[in-house]
Order: sequence, then structure tokens, then C-alpha cells
Amino acid sequence: MFPVYTLNNGVQIPAIGLGTFQMRSVAGDDVIHRAIDSALRFGYRLIDTAAVYRNEADIGRSLKELLPKYGLTRKDVFITSKLSPRDHGFDSAEKACLNSVEALGCKYLDLYLIHWPGVQKLKREDPKNAQLRNESWQALEKLYKAGLVRSIGVSNYTVDHLEELLQFALVVPAVLQVEFHPRLYQKNLHEYCQSKRIWLQAYTSLGQGKLLDEEVVRSIATQHNKSTAQVLLRWALQHGVGIIPKSVRSQHIQDNISITEFELSAYNMESLNLINSDTHFCWDPTGVK
Repeated sequence: MFPVYTLNNGVQIPAIGLGTFQMRSVAGDDVIHRAIDSALRFGYRLIDTAAVYRNEADIGRSLKELLPKYGLTRKDVFITSKLSPRDHGFDSAEKACLNSVEALGCKYLDLYLIHWPGVQKLKREDPKNAQLRNESWQALEKLYKAGLVRSIGVSNYTVDHLEELLQFALVVPAVLQVEFHPRLYQKNLHEYCQSKRIWLQAYTSLGQGKLLDEEVVRSIATQHNKSTAQVLLRWALQHGVGIIPKSVRSQHIQDNISITEFELSAYNMESLNLINSDTHFCWDPTGVK
């Protein structure tokens, strides 16, 4: 079985989950139902979504239909969602979280994250970003204390954002979800989170597919008779970082969770660490004030 981590508030979280970014069901093709069916069958117990993905209702419906199929109940599955950048601010954030709970058809979320440190339609340098995201955190703390979310955290925060948050937060974030792969190692950020007992969770582990043909990744994959995707996911896992790879293909879903079956050597790990180029393939939050 793959590892399970204990967060700073005692809640346990699977190290591997199913990401659902850009996963949408369409008429005649219930993509989400098929993907979650495969995920549950192969042992996934974490589903990651967000309000901006616009798939929470389909995920909730699929889980309601599929959990009994595998002898599971709501408490057996860890569900994460995230606050949209348009919903920053105390009242808006509280309402948005309640909307996500309702859309997913569950009474609580296991983890709720602030998706982005900036506010939609505000310039990155606007000081209102800090004011509103801090109000959002206070709303998350209220929801946490009320038991509507079991854990709260942030996504796409830098060390500066975290230090600002920790100056007033009554609850230390349990999770930071960021882009993390060999081209964006983020070693300093990872070490900072470890020092604060904030668990790092990676998205875009494959660099939007751009890392699959990296020479060093291909060489290591050949050594282990594994795919390049498996090597990249294993690299993050061996750094103690959670992963939420997205796939709608049953074989890839199975391959992604089977990375516990091999181990990269220290030399393999360092070879991958050394290709870091601080490259963001997704959003770069550095300039958000």
C-alpha cells in the first residue's frame, strides 16, 4: 500500500490521490464517473477538485454511486476542494466553501484550500490581495472550528505568503499544494514547510507532459523498467511530497498508484534534483503581493 501521512492536526491523508483538473464529463461520455470508478478500484482514496474546475457536482454524484460498489462509505475517501480566486473575503469564502460541500453532496470536506493568493480581477501588486486572502483564511478557520472542514490549507503560496499568514493565523495550514517537479524543485519552500509542519502536496508532477522526454528521466525509467511518468511521481513521493496525478485512462490511473513497487536510488534522486531550472509550467505566484 502507498503511504499515508499524518497532518499537523492529526488528520491522516493518503500520499497519492486522483487530480481532476480539466476533467469534465460531457453528454454521452461520463469521463468523471469512469475515472473515479478506476481510481477506487485500484485503491485511490483521495479525490482532489476545486470550485474553478466546475466538476464538483459530477464528482459528488459519481462518489455516491460508486462508493457502495466497492464497499466504501464517505469516511473512507479523502475529499479536497479549493476556494476560487473570485471568492476571496470572509463572507464570500465561507459561502463558497458551503457551496462546494453542497455540490459534492457531502456533509464535510477533508481539506479545503485557498487556491491562489491573489484576488480575481485585482492586479498582482494591489494591497487588497493580502487583506482579502487574510479574511479568507479567517473564514476557513471558522469553518474548521465548526467541523465543516477537517483540515485547511493553501495552494500556490510562496514563503513570503506563508510568513504573512503565520503572523496572524490561529490555525497553522495543514497543507501547501504547489507546482513541484524536477524542473521546479522548490527545495527552500519544501524545507520551510517542513520546519512549520506544513505538508507539501505537488501538482503538475509531469510538467504538463514536458518532462516525459527529458533525457535523465528517460534514462532512469529505462533502468527501472518503468515509465517516465512513474519516475517523476516516484521522485516527488521519495521527497515526502504528496502527489495528485490526473488521468482519465484506466491504465495510467493504475500505473500512477503502482509507483510504490520500486525505489529510486540516491544517485537517481540527485540526478533529477540537479535539472532544476525554477521553471513554472503553470501559474507563478511570486509577484502576488
